[in-house]
Amino acid sequence: MPEAITDNLDLWSSVLLTKSTAGRGSNNKLEAYGIKKLRELILELAIHGKLVPQDANDEPASVLLENIAKEKARLIKEGVIKNEKDLLPISNEEIPFDLPGEWVWQRLGEIGFTQTGGTPSKTNKEYFGNDIPFLKPGDIYPGYVDYENEGLSNEGAKALGRTAPAGSILMVCIGTIGKCNIIERTCAFNQQINSITPYMEMSSYLLNALGSVYFQKTAWEMSSSTTIAILNKGKWVDIVVPIPPLEEQHRIVAKVDELMALCDQLEQQQTHSIESHQTLVASLLGTLTRVESQQKFSAAWARIASHFDILFTTEASIDQLKQTILQLAVMGKLVPQDLNDEPASTLLKRIKAEKAKLVAEGKSKKDKPLPPITEDEEPFELPKMWEWVRLGDLATQITDGAHHTPEYISDGVPFLSVKNLSSGYLDFTDTRFISPAAHAELTKRCNPELDDILLTKIGTTGIAVVIDDPRPFSIFVSVALIKLPKVLIDRDYLSLVINSPFVRQQSEDGTEGVGNKNLVLRKINTFDIPLAPLAEQQRIVAKVEELMALCDALKERFADAQTTQHHLADAIVEQAVA
Repeated sequence: MPEAITDNLDLWSSVLLTKSTAGRGSNNKLEAYGIKKLRELILELAIHGKLVPQDANDEPASVLLENIAKEKARLIKEGVIKNEKDLLPISNEEIPFDLPGEWVWQRLGEIGFTQTGGTPSKTNKEYFGNDIPFLKPGDIYPGYVDYENEGLSNEGAKALGRTAPAGSILMVCIGTIGKCNIIERTCAFNQQINSITPYMEMSSYLLNALGSVYFQKTAWEMSSSTTIAILNKGKWVDIVVPIPPLEEQHRIVAKVDELMALCDQLEQQQTHSIESHQTLVASLLGTLTRVESQQKFSAAWARIASHFDILFTTEASIDQLKQTILQLAVMGKLVPQDLNDEPASTLLKRIKAEKAKLVAEGKSKKDKPLPPITEDEEPFELPKMWEWVRLGDLATQITDGAHHTPEYISDGVPFLSVKNLSSGYLDFTDTRFISPAAHAELTKRCNPELDDILLTKIGTTGIAVVIDDPRPFSIFVSVALIKLPKVLIDRDYLSLVINSPFVRQQSEDGTEGVGNKNLVLRKINTFDIPLAPLAEQQRIVAKVEELMALCDALKERFADAQTTQHHLADAIVEQAVA
């Protein structure tokens, strides 16, 4: 086995990538980038003749090509296949790398009979049935082919006029170019797929060659640069493929199978290790929010702090730590209490008086009384000088933006929606604009101003953002506006409370409808809010900012380490096949 594989097993198993938001499932799921690169390396070594040793007793690949040519001629003579135009000889400029002495280069179209799929008339229902599988790109997977989704009747297959027998390789050549696998039964397939039926028994080796980085990259480079990538059959069959002696092909296939099984094992071990690590982190962090006494909290934190360097080593674990920090903040466990602080009960009286003053001055509307929070509704015990309160009892106004789509103009007053807040801050880089007159009309009901809080309420719900930009703007109905009595509440404190797991769960529970779900205003008004004394609110904000900066530094250090490992993995692959 090449040293590039065995000497770097720790590297292949350690390099991870966080998956993007595309697709279903958790965005914290990690992709085994190192093992992906190891699989690529195995196939590249295979087609370069560097995976298994050559044997001087093997019949040269040139003889194999002669036998292929004879078999092709026989099939044409017997009318099994049609005689197609010969492909051009391979020029020196087309040869991408050197091969061992007994190997040869050959165009894909000379190795087997090739076809492009098609679809029989949909209007004739008799063409469809269960006699022959009818494959589409979505039926082809790296490890298997799904034959059960749709089928043709024998009549439909005959009308289509093209099927591929067992042992053929199907490759997607429109859209997700490069997906390929061997079929184990006779199949029909649609026009997004090309097939090759080798003239000699070499499908397993050929599948490895088609799955290599070299072939996949070449296929993409030869595809048309339209909205949907298309690699037509004429270009596909022209791609040159490295062909080893037949006996060496068998040794290569056996070694590839062995090493891919090793990759599967490494991947399973890595997945289990990641899941165990995330479970451990979640369990340890969970103890911080469950313990009741300060003594037990200190002991739980000491256990975590003593293993900080091994616990918080992935993006997912650092994100878990961030959420725990916010949860500890709203539970009053993040900073010590000060008996000299004004109690939250007194602060609530001042807020109530300020709201009544604004109503008397005509600057705010009188709210409908909200139901008090009962002891049964209190999810956890607060420190002595804290109070449970409804969000609506703190705010001077809770409303949402325009309920109609305004007329957009090329430049004017920014008009923001959920997409401008989903990153956790105000983002004006990709926004639409409305006229000053339209903005003035909208501000009569909803006027976002500096230090107000915005809350996403349609689609991506529950993200709170403090307005820290003085420029005027309006908002769409997908965003709620929360105005607070000035000086009496720390906006950053209330924002972190709303963004904490405790209130985010209330957002999720209060979301109504299906599809593009809506967090309605009446639910936002009744959010349960743990209110700290004003002085403690400010201490909490300062501590959260300090700890979040630490988390960001950890995440940046992790990202830098991963980038270094990615480059190392890439370099090893490039060097091994150079």
